[in-house]
Amino acid sequence: MLVPSRRRLRIEVWIVLGLSLGQSAVYSVVQLLDKLTRAPLAEGTSTLNRSQSSREYFDLTYQLLDIFFALVPVALVIYFLTEHRAAGQSGASAFRQLGFNFARPGRDLLQGLGLAALIGIPSLGLYAAGRALGITTAIIPSALDAYWWTIPVLILSAIRHGIVEEVIVVGYLLDRLGKFGWGMPLAIFASSMLRGSYHLYQGFGPFIGNAVMGVVFAWIYTKTRRVMPLVIAHALLDIVAFVGFSLFGKAIGLG
Repeated sequence: MLVPSRRRLRIEVWIVLGLSLGQSAVYSVVQLLDKLTRAPLAEGTSTLNRSQSSREYFDLTYQLLDIFFALVPVALVIYFLTEHRAAGQSGASAFRQLGFNFARPGRDLLQGLGLAALIGIPSLGLYAAGRALGITTAIIPSALDAYWWTIPVLILSAIRHGIVEEVIVVGYLLDRLGKFGWGMPLAIFASSMLRGSYHLYQGFGPFIGNAVMGVVFAWIYTKTRRVMPLVIAHALLDIVAFVGFSLFGKAIGLG
């Protein structure tokens, strides 16, 4: 098996983050500064799922394209994590290495449900506190028009977020930072800070909440070596927020 150099791995990480959540973090910081220099943060809003066309089927097309292309960096991560083998050699697949498979569906589902409850309930309290303190914008989980495809697209969007964030920020990043010689506490801190930073456009409350969520998720991953329960938990949190808002119109903000 060919072992890539640390220099190559660093370049690889910058490419992955530059194409995905690192890019989102940069935009998030700029958006936060934009909001802070316009008006008090409490008067701002953050819309998570926007309509992209007034024409129904073009809007659907744009939504599906966004979901598809957002998953491309995940495919890149899987490719990078795939072991380079000489002819005739075998090894664990990247899916198995990350625990991103259906090897134990029942246990992963139960753990995902438990994590969603553990993170979701305090998140509502933190959102309310952030709004009261004026450090969190009003979060609108969905601004999509009500079409027959709205709920399925919101569910797909939630699953997309779960896959992209947990595979890249937890599974991939912890693997690569470990290969750089970083200790696990420092790697978990970096992972959680990145997670918080790409939520900064929502305000400082979501930054704190998502950073704490990142610590919990990364710590659990170090114990289980499986991202699937994290993906399930994250997707469930976003499904409740996105679909719940779409159906009932209550402004809530999760993950």
